[in-house]
Amino acid sequence: MSPARRCSRTACGRPAVATLTYVYADQTAVLGPLSTYAEPHAYDLCEAHSERLSAPRGWEVLRLAGDLTAPGPTSDDLLALADAVREAARPIAPRRVAPAEETGREVGRRGHLRVLTND
Repeated sequence: MSPARRCSRTACGRPAVATLTYVYADQTAVLGPLSTYAEPHAYDLCEAHSERLSAPRGWEVLRLAGDLTAPGPTSDDLLALADAVREAARPIAPRRVAPAEETGREVGRRGHLRVLTND
C-alpha cells in the first residue's frame, strides 16, 4: 500500500485508508480496506470520509470489515530510512585514475568525448 495515495475527495489531502466501489446492477456501494493498487473506477477515502459515507436513496452501503486506520511507518520503512542516511553520510573515497598517455592530437570534442588523430 502506497503512502502517497490520498483521499479522492476534493480538497482533502489526508491519507487514504479505504476504497469505495459501486455495483450499479445491485445498487450497492462497497466500502472496504484500501486496495493494493489504485483502480480507475474506485475511490480512495480517508478515515473521516469513509465514516461519513452515505449512498443515494434506495442504495445499500456494504462495509467490509477491515482496519480503517492510517498505516504508520513500519519497521522496514524505518530501517530503510536509517540505511539511506548512513549511506549518504559515508565519505566518498577519491578515485585514483592513472593518467593515460596521449599519442594523438585532439581534433574535436562532443560533451565529454574527444576525437583524436593518430599523427
